[in-house]
Parts: sequence; structure tokens; C-alpha cells
Amino acid sequence: MIFAVIIGTEILNGRREDSHFKFLRDKLIDRGYELSGSFIIKDDPNLMQKTFKMIKDIPESEMFCFGGIGATPDDYTRNLSAKVFSNNQMDFNKEFIKLIDNKFQNEDNTKKYNLAYWPTNANPIRNNPINGFFGFEIEKRFFFMPGFPQMAHPMVEEILDKYFPPIAKKERYSLIAYAKESEMLDIMNSLPKEIEFSTLPKLDYTSEISIAGKNAKKWIEFFKNELEKKGIKYKEIKTEVK
Repeated sequence: MIFAVIIGTEILNGRREDSHFKFLRDKLIDRGYELSGSFIIKDDPNLMQKTFKMIKDIPESEMFCFGGIGATPDDYTRNLSAKVFSNNQMDFNKEFIKLIDNKFQNEDNTKKYNLAYWPTNANPIRNNPINGFFGFEIEKRFFFMPGFPQMAHPMVEEILDKYFPPIAKKERYSLIAYAKESEMLDIMNSLPKEIEFSTLPKLDYTSEISIAGKNAKKWIEFFKNELEKKGIKYKEIKTEVK
């Protein structure tokens, strides 16, 4: 299960607009994956820690986290990721320290070194075309990037290329049924639980029916046959591979 965590009080109070969710969602879909959940949360240490722990506790979970890896007092991500994913153990990443020293020669870089203070089991995410500073990953499953899209989105591309090879995309079949949802409940309830089924009711008392996943073609045909038995008209609207 793949999750996005977007950290930024400034998004929730309207000072900035989020651009991470759509970018990550679409990139994953292009490769045959999809998000299980996305969270936009405040720069609140307690909330952040609980969100990280919830995701960690889900077997085989993966997380893309955006924001809070800077060195200002409101940047909590590095320390909290260490608490949750590294038994509260942190260390300076030597490669990042060297990068800072090379970039800012003949300067006192002591305060900048805090950017490189990571969970001990973290490794660099390097693809940052803006200033070259790293994000980091833990266990090749939990990915931490800056809040700036211009820095974070190239890092997402790096992560996807390394750890998310393209897989078979999901078939999806959809139709418009000229009926209320209540008129089709018995058909819906007869579908197997393992298929991905959704219905979107519309204000004109029609419903968009969508079936995806394994054997989707078989089950959309079943649905159409059951509608015909009830005398309910329908219109096929799209077939997608996602």
C-alpha cells in the first residue's frame, strides 16, 4: 500500500496550494500503481509522528513524504522519522556534509550540517536540480523529500525509476445506468468482493458504474446482463487501462 504524506500548515491555511498529490498520483498510475491514501497535515510533531507510525505499522507499506526536512525550528520530519523508523537513532550523513562543504567553501557550515542529520539507516535521494541537497530514504520504502515541488518531483522520478518498475496496468470498464443506485443494489451485492467496484450517483438519477481489476471484463458483462434482465437501460462510456 502506497501513501503520500504532505506536510505543510501553509497548505491548510491557504498560503500555498499543494502540487504534490496530483503529480505523485499520476506518476504512479502511469507505472501501474495507485495510492492507498494521501494526507495533508500540519507541522504538528504529535500528528506527524502518529501518521508515520500508522503507515509503518501497515505491512509492506510505502510512503512518499513531502516537507519538513529543512533545518528551521518548524522542520520536524528528520527527527520524527528517526523516532518512528530508526529507534530514535540519528547521525550525520558524510556524503551530504561533503556536498555542503564543497558548495559553501570558506564558510562556517555548522548550522547547515543539520540538514544532513538523518536517521542512522537513511540513504540519500540525490536528484535535486535546484541546489543539489539530498532527500533521504529508509528501507527503500519510506521516502522523505523537500516541500518545494521543483526539488521534490525530480526526486520522485528517481525513486520510481529505482524501486517502482512498470507493472501491468489495471483494466477498467465503465457505463452509465439509467437508474437509481437503489434499483441495482441486488446486482451490486452479487459482485465478488475482490473486484474493484464503484458507483457514482448523479443528480439526474443516473449512476456511473465502474469495475476494474482482475476479470473486470467478465464482471462488467455480468452487470450489463443483469441490467437487461431488469429492463434498465445503460450506455457504455469508456474502457481504460490504468
